[in-house]
Amino acid sequence: MSATSIRKLLEMHEIRRAEITDADVACFERWRDQLARAFGSGNADEQCSAVNDLLVEATIRPWVTTHDGLQPHLHFVPDSADVLSRVKAVTAGGLAFVLCWEGGARLGRCLRSECSRAYVDTSRNGQRRYCTARCGNTEAVMRHRSRRSGPKP
Repeated sequence: MSATSIRKLLEMHEIRRAEITDADVACFERWRDQLARAFGSGNADEQCSAVNDLLVEATIRPWVTTHDGLQPHLHFVPDSADVLSRVKAVTAGGLAFVLCWEGGARLGRCLRSECSRAYVDTSRNGQRRYCTARCGNTEAVMRHRSRRSGPKP
């Protein structure tokens, strides 16, 4: 990871004031590793424990706000907090909501063997198995080629 790649990711997810330095990279990497515990285990107790640890680390104090003409919505840390604190709060709080309302099966890891990305399954039927359609298509092509190159009668 680099400061530039993290900054691009934060901007892609509309995290405001995404200024980070090279010194912040290690902190984001540690947080990424802590987040990983919540994905893919399939065991609700393990996922609850992982998310609870994240909530403690993020020091969340939720409140409802209507700033900038928006509808009432939750904030987990003051808007003046540094970007790492805001990211921790949003990710920990978001995972808690998903786990409580949708269940642990919605927190997954890509099944493509060369990919280990985590994802939150937002599909209607909750049957997502790959992080992106591209990974799913790549895996399907590999299976197809494997069948075609198999033993011939």
